[in-house]
Amino acid sequence: MKFEVTILGSSSATPIFNRNPTAQVLNINEKLYLVDCAEGTQQQMLRFDVKASRIDYIFISHLHGDHYLGLVGLLSSMHLNGRKKAIKLFCPAPLKEIIELQLKYSETTLHYPIDYVFTDATQKGIILENQDVFVETIPLDHRIPCTGFLFRQKKRLRKLIKEQIEGLDVPIAQYSALKKGADYTAPDGTVYKNETLTIAPEEPKSYAYVSDTLYTEKYLQQINSATLLYHEATFLHDMLDRANQTHHTTALQAGEVAVRVNAGKLIIGHFSARYKTLNELLEEAQSVFPNTELAVEGKTFIISE
Repeated sequence: MKFEVTILGSSSATPIFNRNPTAQVLNINEKLYLVDCAEGTQQQMLRFDVKASRIDYIFISHLHGDHYLGLVGLLSSMHLNGRKKAIKLFCPAPLKEIIELQLKYSETTLHYPIDYVFTDATQKGIILENQDVFVETIPLDHRIPCTGFLFRQKKRLRKLIKEQIEGLDVPIAQYSALKKGADYTAPDGTVYKNETLTIAPEEPKSYAYVSDTLYTEKYLQQINSATLLYHEATFLHDMLDRANQTHHTTALQAGEVAVRVNAGKLIIGHFSARYKTLNELLEEAQSVFPNTELAVEGKTFIISE
């Protein structure tokens, strides 16, 4: 099962120094999930060959412009390109009014429905479940209501050992039960334990997207043991006072979060425009959590495959 994330934007507040504001796209078993949609996201999608027609789910963390101002343009382009199928939009409730107001005054009626699912920034909750993943909100501490998103793979079925199955001439009708962990009883009454006929699947992987937030402990338990953790790192730690004032996190704090939750890997992003180069931010996070990388635009991180 493919499970990967491609960075489309990594800047905070404004596009600067060849960095666009926040946007990412997850490919989960060839279904695309867009997470945040700053201005310029459509251009980034074209640049990195992300097809808008394949996006069925969009998640908006909060209503600061650097996380959603590209959304109406994207929705309009989908309309102009003939989209008919519904899109699911997970977002703060006021975003519906913003979208409808812009469509009203441009006299635009979309050819496809938007199915809104409103997020609650005060408590965690599962907002999407399909055959591949669970997605739940992560309540964060920002200047306005804000959530992160936790994507967790569903546990996969056991894998059949072809040689064993064929050697025992197991009926096809038994395959489903075997994949779910059942033993097999042959016609002569012999019982074959499931573990001799199947292989256990990999443990489910997870991706935690921690958008804009003050460094607090309230979300740590929820993202514990995330396979891949994206965490905002707007400032270097010498600007901790500024980070606290704006309800943001430093690169050092992002590394500390990764250590505390036992993350498999950390990606840092949402960099302040004051930083023309990002090496210091990377080094600061790596000083406490070595397995850290930058959210470089166009880079794809494999979570599971």
